[in-house]
Amino acid sequence: MARTAPVNDWATDFDVMDAGYIEDPYAIWDDLRQHCPIAHTDRRGSNWLPTRYDDVTAMAHDVEHFSSIAVAVIPLEGPEPDQPRLQYGLPPISSDPPLHTWTRRLLLPWFSHRRVESYETMTRELCVSLIDSFLDAGEADAAADYAQQIPVRVIARILGVAPELSDTFTGWVRDVLEFADDHDRRVHGMQSLIGYFVTELERRSEEPGDDLLSDLLHSEENGQPVEKSIILGMAGLVLIAGVDTTWSAIGSSLWHLATHPEDRKRLVDEPELMDLAIEELLRAYSPVTMARMVTEDVDYGGCPMKAGDRILMSFPAANRDPEVFEDPDKVVVDRAHNRHVAFGSGIHRCAGSNLARMELRVALEEWLRRIPEFRLAGEDEVAWAGGQVRGPRVLPVVFP
Repeated sequence: MARTAPVNDWATDFDVMDAGYIEDPYAIWDDLRQHCPIAHTDRRGSNWLPTRYDDVTAMAHDVEHFSSIAVAVIPLEGPEPDQPRLQYGLPPISSDPPLHTWTRRLLLPWFSHRRVESYETMTRELCVSLIDSFLDAGEADAAADYAQQIPVRVIARILGVAPELSDTFTGWVRDVLEFADDHDRRVHGMQSLIGYFVTELERRSEEPGDDLLSDLLHSEENGQPVEKSIILGMAGLVLIAGVDTTWSAIGSSLWHLATHPEDRKRLVDEPELMDLAIEELLRAYSPVTMARMVTEDVDYGGCPMKAGDRILMSFPAANRDPEVFEDPDKVVVDRAHNRHVAFGSGIHRCAGSNLARMELRVALEEWLRRIPEFRLAGEDEVAWAGGQVRGPRVLPVVFP
């Protein structure tokens, strides 16, 4: 069946790139949880979609049966790209132990609480300057003019790459994730990204700096330098995973505050609630779905999964499960008990969660400090992207 065909039965023929699913997946998940909690489709190969919290987290922890060697929600189809290629994918996220274990260990110090604190001042200054650029106009695209501009510049600082290329980086990331159904565009984005980092690694070999790329180039594993192909994959991961996911979380949060004035007013009046609100917004608008590959034939919950099948780990659906979260479709900005899995679960839990939380918090604090009152310019003008990462790409707002 063509992937663009309408979905008539979400239990047996779902499509995560369906326009209705991208715009409003919540009712679909609710219905599936009640009637078919693990849906299946043969679009883009054999894929399964668990929608319950317990199933998603159980699969995330079962690395024996559900491998991370193929994390792309939309598999790359068509002719194989020419060089350059990533021999090891994007470790640690697209690898199993032992490669996962030591590559993750190399990344973690760069996203520790202490390190992230050192990025906060520049993040706040960036947010202020972005708001200054459109404040007097009384209107802005909160996605393109603000949310999308923040994470890419912070990640550029961590990688030690030119911040003036931020729009170029953003374009490559969108090509890889947002336009995953467009083979040529996706391959172009990935090859452009890899080609850029190949050049940067050559430069860092001669001129090392205080940045992640230089650190990885001078790191060892078992007494041997880290292979450059692995470093390329790790750099690609930091850029791809650190940009689209966080700008989507910022954009979704601003969309919520633009459409729920009572929550916006409460955060303005009670800024001490911000930390709880950040966790709740992450739960309610979790942006990321990740794939797993079934390693051998297995029956899970009565579902006959075959080796090579994909599991689309819908962390966003898990975070709306009424068996785990009271009133899950309501954003409760002071929700105290919040075991959300917006950052995943198990050994592949997001290594950059400290950074993402900081960026989201600072972005909302500065926006609300300068623009406490705002609303959508028009609901029909909002455009959402989906598939691997869901978030608003066009978000026109107006303010006094």
